[in-house]
Formats: sequence, C-alpha cells, structure tokens
Amino acid sequence: MPFPRSAHDPTLGLLYFARMLHKMRLARDGLLPTDYLPMLGEGFDGRICRFLQVDYAALRDRAAPDFSDEALLEWCFQQGRRPNEEEILVWNKYASKTGWRDDDTGATGRLEQHKLASGLANRPDIVTFFDYYDYDEGRRA
Repeated sequence: MPFPRSAHDPTLGLLYFARMLHKMRLARDGLLPTDYLPMLGEGFDGRICRFLQVDYAALRDRAAPDFSDEALLEWCFQQGRRPNEEEILVWNKYASKTGWRDDDTGATGRLEQHKLASGLANRPDIVTFFDYYDYDEGRRA
C-alpha cells in the first residue's frame, strides 16, 4: 500500500494540502492504509479546511485525478478564502511544529502515543507530527 505524500510538500506555498489531497485520492481508489481512514477529514485535514473555509466533503468530491493540486487549491480560494502570505506563513509554522512542546493542547502526548504504537518511542529526534509522518511512512530513516 502506498503512503500519502509528505506533509512538507507545499502547494502554492501551503504545507499539508498536497498530503490531504493524496489521502483523499488513495482512499477513493482503495489504496489508503486502513488505519488512516478514521482520521480522514479530521486532525490536520479538518484544520486546513477550516483555515481555507471550505467543506472537506466538497473538496473530497472534487479531488479527481484530472485536477492538479494547484487547481484544487485555487478552487478552495474561490469557494472559501484566499489567505495572504503572512497567514500562510503562520499556518505553515503552526502545522509543521505541532507536537513540539504542545502539552497545553495535548498534541505532544498524542504524538508520543503514536510513536509508541509505531515502535518509534526511542526516537527523540521525532518532535513534530510532520516528522512522525515522514519517519513512520519511510521517507526518513
């Protein structure tokens, strides 16, 4: 089974969006690992959709392979909102650092639980969810 793209892959400068689209497409084709299915539309998927002010299901229904990631993000800008460069910078910094010293939100604890379940508990170098995805999915060793 293929894994989704890295959360670090930008679409028009916006992190995570390409990963969400790839997960949507893999799920539609029955290729997404089953343990990913319960979180579709949740977590970062839900956050980025709320940030863009678009409905996850509407985007999922539009995410056909004949639309590029960039075209789909432009569609989101038209349907919801177009964040400015500073807002995109804030989103990227927030998303890419989630799990690192986030005890007040519980994200650090959730990250540690994921690391434990994946056999990565002894990896102090995995400090964010973006790091975790890349290690757990084999993009980094």
